[in-house]
Amino acid sequence: MTKVLVVDDEPQIVRALRINLAARGYEVLTAHDGVTALKLAADGKPDVVVLDLGLPDMDGTDVIAGLRGWTTLPIIVLSARTGSTDKVDALDAGADDYVTKPFGMDELLARLRAAVRRSAVPGPEDEPVVRTASFTVDLAAKRVFRDDVEVHLTPTEWGLLEVLARNAGKLVGQKQLLHDVWGPAYEKETHYLRVYLAQLRRKLEPEPARPRHLLTEPGMGYRFEP
Repeated sequence: MTKVLVVDDEPQIVRALRINLAARGYEVLTAHDGVTALKLAADGKPDVVVLDLGLPDMDGTDVIAGLRGWTTLPIIVLSARTGSTDKVDALDAGADDYVTKPFGMDELLARLRAAVRRSAVPGPEDEPVVRTASFTVDLAAKRVFRDDVEVHLTPTEWGLLEVLARNAGKLVGQKQLLHDVWGPAYEKETHYLRVYLAQLRRKLEPEPARPRHLLTEPGMGYRFEP
């Protein structure tokens, strides 16, 4: 049975999630503040966390940081904050996904299932070759192949693709990408990402204007979907 930790200070949200999750066979733990959430995460060993950012005792991003200090379990943010800065901050702190309130229960459940599936299988860090329907990324050899032909990438293009591929299926925030590929002095140069993602799509996607693997999440970041 998959165990879900729901962290939210709105009783009606917690109740709705508990009922819907339990009806689908999930075991549900609940917390109404950050301190309780961190303790339950350690003691209850959940498989996934659904987390509100607006908690009474601390900001949700601090809870994410606290969790990421010792665990890689999936964290889905469920928040009324719709600003791109809030979304990017949560993703940079280590969240795996971000759903805004009001939300559709079916969408949230689908994202939860996807997060649990991704965490249950070996990640790209355990498998040096990431295969898509269109191209193959060899992380160990730092080479990319399309139709069995090696594709030449510049060092910057490779750096960007490598970060995305190592986080396959997860949203990677703009700030994180800029920091990891270009360095901390470039964390506001979001136009770099648009330019280089366009170049990668031209080289790797069958239809660059309708990408299947290198996806943009407007206002938040990018996602690599094998």
